[in-house]
Amino acid sequence: MITQLSLTNFKAFRSAGIRLAPVTLLTGLNSSGKSTVLQSLALLRQSYDSGILQSTGDGDVHGGLLLNGELVELGVGQDVLHEDFVRDDDEPDPLITIGFLSNGKADCSWSARYSPELDVLPLRHGPVHPEELEDPSLFSRRFQYLKADRIVPATIYPRSHHQAIGRGFLGARGEHTVNFLRHHAQDVVPDGPLRHPDAIGHTLLDHVGAWMRELCPGINLEATEIPGVDSVRLSYGFGGTTGLDSSRRRRPTNVGFGLTYALPIVVACLSAAPGSLILLENPEAHLHPRGQSRMAALIAAAASAGAQLIVETHSDHVLDGTRLAVKQNRLAATDTAIHYFRGNGAEVEIVTPSVGEDGMLSEWPEGFFDETDHTLDQLLD
Repeated sequence: MITQLSLTNFKAFRSAGIRLAPVTLLTGLNSSGKSTVLQSLALLRQSYDSGILQSTGDGDVHGGLLLNGELVELGVGQDVLHEDFVRDDDEPDPLITIGFLSNGKADCSWSARYSPELDVLPLRHGPVHPEELEDPSLFSRRFQYLKADRIVPATIYPRSHHQAIGRGFLGARGEHTVNFLRHHAQDVVPDGPLRHPDAIGHTLLDHVGAWMRELCPGINLEATEIPGVDSVRLSYGFGGTTGLDSSRRRRPTNVGFGLTYALPIVVACLSAAPGSLILLENPEAHLHPRGQSRMAALIAAAASAGAQLIVETHSDHVLDGTRLAVKQNRLAATDTAIHYFRGNGAEVEIVTPSVGEDGMLSEWPEGFFDETDHTLDQLLD
């Protein structure tokens, strides 16, 4: 597990060390640095996938940080260098550094030379073989990154064997989720916290259906191949059971937007093996408050089953759902990290309330999910 992330001269951060836990919630106002945390890890993965995140370790450096790819599109060097950057006296150009600790040790980092117009920043130093780190989850098949702009309701979705089956990757927008679910529908969900008590069986499809019914009661779903074309079809039903015996199927375009938006997150959590790393942006998007709270329960269950989830959220229901999981002993208090980011455009302050075993927070910083209280004060005035 990655236990701490360190950033230097990267976007919103001049220098920062951020504790990570099995469940890490990143909260705060817009443009306060939350997305930067996820983007830093996605940048390392993207550079690794492209084959350029490597160094010989003897001063002969190869490759660099690929700023634009399938996971993130950050622009060029001048777009990612912090304005008030730290300068190393031994370097002619500023260094942009991303590093992390695994299980509290094995410090590793990648430093790239700043170049204002380049979209590949050349490495100054970094581990020779990232996949051989003590915690290789960031560079393994056990990695998923689901961005805020996920798949929308459509009649068909892509069928890429390489992405969904070969890599086991759902896509940064979740675009390969339907094909992944079609292929792995009959995989067994291991006994443990991810098994939903109302699922009719033990397969992935059974439990995806059960968790989706937390968001929309009575719903079931199918993922089927369209013969002769490189596409798959998703359909929903109401009443009946999940599977081929369901009738009166409905296209995603005729069902609520939030269901299709949430599906990649449900599949990512239920298919996560121990040691997985899942990065999630706004899992609450397009969901009713009850659905947001249940999504937090699923995230807590995935962490209890051995995955690590780093979640950017604007939802007090996701926060409260996480706190409730702690209080109900479904997630250890020590397995949570909650960070509140606030900034003035030039620098970022990170406040980290701790969660007690009763689900209560050690502090409630000004601006931290307090809008409901402010509104009620005005209504009652």
